[in-house]
Amino acid sequence: MTAFRPAPAQNLPVYLAADFIATDGANMGDSLSFAAELVLDDVYERAGDARMRRLSLLSPDADHFRIAEDTGHGTPGARLHLDSALTFMSPDGQINEALLLVELDDAGHALQTYLLPLTHLRSQTEYRLVGIDARAARRRFGEVACVSFTRGTAITMGSGEQRLIETLQVGDRLLTRDDGVQEIRWIGQTTLRAVGDFAPIRIRAGTLNNENDLIVSPDHRLFIYQREDALGAGRPELLVKARHLVNGEDITVQDGGFVDYFQLLFDGHQIIYAEGIAAESMLIDPRTRALLPADLSARMGRLIPGHSDQPHAGLDVDPHLLDRPDAADLLRRASRR
Repeated sequence: MTAFRPAPAQNLPVYLAADFIATDGANMGDSLSFAAELVLDDVYERAGDARMRRLSLLSPDADHFRIAEDTGHGTPGARLHLDSALTFMSPDGQINEALLLVELDDAGHALQTYLLPLTHLRSQTEYRLVGIDARAARRRFGEVACVSFTRGTAITMGSGEQRLIETLQVGDRLLTRDDGVQEIRWIGQTTLRAVGDFAPIRIRAGTLNNENDLIVSPDHRLFIYQREDALGAGRPELLVKARHLVNGEDITVQDGGFVDYFQLLFDGHQIIYAEGIAAESMLIDPRTRALLPADLSARMGRLIPGHSDQPHAGLDVDPHLLDRPDAADLLRRASRR
């Protein structure tokens, strides 16, 4: 089986599970815990002083997660177990999903338990636990980690034609930056509530020299070539996550409703062109592999070796360099000169 190239660290906005206390039910008075200890129909409420913490996660291999060195909480290097996917219902009938993660010491004992909400969880609101699913946790986490384009995105074909992503088929040939024309091996599609970490990012036309609006998943990385080093990154070629460019004006979070996400898979991790912007295709790593059909996943080592070593690996920009309201404008102008 092909070795994965190390995926960049993923920053997760989490709560401590201890911040959620059962106000009614079998576990009344206790905080959220492992799936084996939870009871359906128990009601939980978020503490008023609870705050989100940044948990930085690495996926060194297909079976393990570890806390990264630059984490804002937790123990760097500690193992992290993806315990379960939880479903809560709020008093107004809204469904709210979250993932439960457990930090482990070297002996396998729990050090800390975290809740990764996939929707906004309000304080002073009672949430009834209506679903506990350990088997679905990997797939749901893969959906958080996976980069996706949205319905209506124009993709550049090998011929130069612009075609809507929802009309593409396996075997279609697309233009890539590094390897010329390449065939699509698999197309994934998911429909999700556009809330929390699933809310897409809209990049308005012209913001990054794009002809039309581009709407992508939050962690989707855009490839930008600077003719001069406007950000001080020390190199001209950059991969920038869409979420790090949000400025509330030209680049915004599109929260609310539902969103159709599409994933494009090639033999290798590629840079393709969407609405004229160079953007990455789906990268297979230990987080996203759960999204693949079982037969495709079983043939991964033979089918997609290019996901272990690509010329654009290691081009991620330090988010601190993008922590400025004019970051997108700087990149647009730097790429033109």
